[in-house]
Amino acid sequence: MDLNRYQRQYRFAPLGEAGQRRLASARALVCGCGALGSVSANLLVRAGVGFVRIVDRDFLEISNLQRQVIYTEADVRAELPKAIAAANHLRNVNSDVQIEPVVSDLTFENIGSLAADVDVIVDGTDNFETRFLLNDFSISKGVPWVFGGCVGAEGQTMTIVPGLTRCLRCLLPDPPPPSATESCDTAGILAPIIGLIASTQSCEALKILSGHRDAIRHRLLVVDLWDNQVRMVGLDALDPASCPACTRREFPWLDGRRGTLSAVLCGRNAVQLNFPGGQKPDLDELGRKLAPLGQLTRNPFLLRLQIAPYTFTIFPDGRTIVAGTDDIAEARSLHARFIGS
Repeated sequence: MDLNRYQRQYRFAPLGEAGQRRLASARALVCGCGALGSVSANLLVRAGVGFVRIVDRDFLEISNLQRQVIYTEADVRAELPKAIAAANHLRNVNSDVQIEPVVSDLTFENIGSLAADVDVIVDGTDNFETRFLLNDFSISKGVPWVFGGCVGAEGQTMTIVPGLTRCLRCLLPDPPPPSATESCDTAGILAPIIGLIASTQSCEALKILSGHRDAIRHRLLVVDLWDNQVRMVGLDALDPASCPACTRREFPWLDGRRGTLSAVLCGRNAVQLNFPGGQKPDLDELGRKLAPLGQLTRNPFLLRLQIAPYTFTIFPDGRTIVAGTDDIAEARSLHARFIGS
């Protein structure tokens, strides 16, 4: 490792050269590489974190570029999955860092293989179901994670270190119902709040990875850039003895008792269908079958079929994203009709 490229960073006294060397041997998982995740992955790679695994289930669309800062129009034209496009760019940023892109949904079935060998998890997801899975894994296995979420001009972030801080289920024993929270569909999203929250998440991750857990924030940070408000919400009053994860060691998302196999994608008018345990498709063979039905495109990472007003994007792991509806039942019906049940 050439320390000269990081000299402006390790001259920051609390980090120092020793902290920089710890970063070089550290391992991070960025879960979701959309708005928050693309900023976080970029910052962690530039900071010299030795290994960064990027897990994302989605592909790029032109509307992503307003806030997902690592990507370009060329990535959209190439119909690349976000994890692949991010890795392509970041390998040109820092050759010191090993970058592993994974095009997959994070589920209770694969989180063990994707998160067990890392030192911190950075949340770049867009749904509470995956966040509760991350929290279950974190508390169960002792791996720190940094929660983040944004909508409109407001963002929140919270650092969870098992045994040291409160966890997400201390704050929220159960996910809020969909009717209780706004989404990018209803409230929109401004890119500057993404940069602020993701930068804060990344700094917390760097504290953990460089051996400075004493410096992490023990409160929930809430920022509204439009109304110029910053709040720090204290969590000490939350009783970990009543937490189903910290104390009772209940992990229903991790053992698969809670959670769904399909998901409405935020801001996309699209549904992801997941078929765990099913046979993985041969995309070349499937492409020949589907070619007469509509406009077909193919790259090494996905197969796409357009049958107006719907678009089906099929991945090698068996997932399908059905664009043109946000109704899970309709998406499943369309998938059975055109692709097969």
